[in-house]
Amino acid sequence: MERNNLAFYDQQATQWWSETATIFPLSKLNPLRFKYFDRVIPQWHGLRVLDVGCGGGYTCEFLAQRGAIVIGIDPSAACIEAAKRHSSAMDLTIDYRVGMGESLPFECDRFDVVVCVDVLEHVQRPAATVTEISRVLHPGGLFCFDTINRTWQSRWIMIWLLEDLLRQIPRGIHDWHKFVTPEELHQLLAQSGFSEITMQGFDLFGHTPLAQMNTLVHFWKTGEFRVQFDDDTKVMYIGTAQL
Repeated sequence: MERNNLAFYDQQATQWWSETATIFPLSKLNPLRFKYFDRVIPQWHGLRVLDVGCGGGYTCEFLAQRGAIVIGIDPSAACIEAAKRHSSAMDLTIDYRVGMGESLPFECDRFDVVVCVDVLEHVQRPAATVTEISRVLHPGGLFCFDTINRTWQSRWIMIWLLEDLLRQIPRGIHDWHKFVTPEELHQLLAQSGFSEITMQGFDLFGHTPLAQMNTLVHFWKTGEFRVQFDDDTKVMYIGTAQL
């Protein structure tokens, strides 16, 4: 089976904003992850923000509604077209571009904040992506991210349970070997000039099999995730870094 099958995002593009779409639960994560990011950036209004790997625009629209000046970039032309259509329908001004995180088509020192969520585990070259993010941030700018750790616990939850057993995520969307450990990411960030690096566990599932099943039952019943931030980064983790 092909892993890290990014064709899924092209296939989902036309129904990205449909509440019945396979991808739509991802739209529920922004209010949760921004509870963390808002600790560092309490006011987003007027900030120049780049969303790397924006897909069909969930995070871009979330930020635009908070007053940020947003640019979204994604390698999927189909997703970018879907994002443009939806933002236009919502009367939101968002600049969408087709492009790769490893080669961002922007001048240096362009942005106040770069956001990259649910993406670093998919890019071909994480080091190049982090370097490019550093380049387009102005001095003192902030990088906000979340991603998936490379542990047996993440393989169990993200692939064996959610993909293979429960089919809540399309099979093949993740490649465990491309998951990024916190230690690896911390090193990449430091090498690219970032400091004040913070990381915490982004716990959506709980830490035991029983808690994980209860969480999934809650999601099936309500369509909502619950989150806590803690020191357990074994599955997903979230963080910020300042240039």
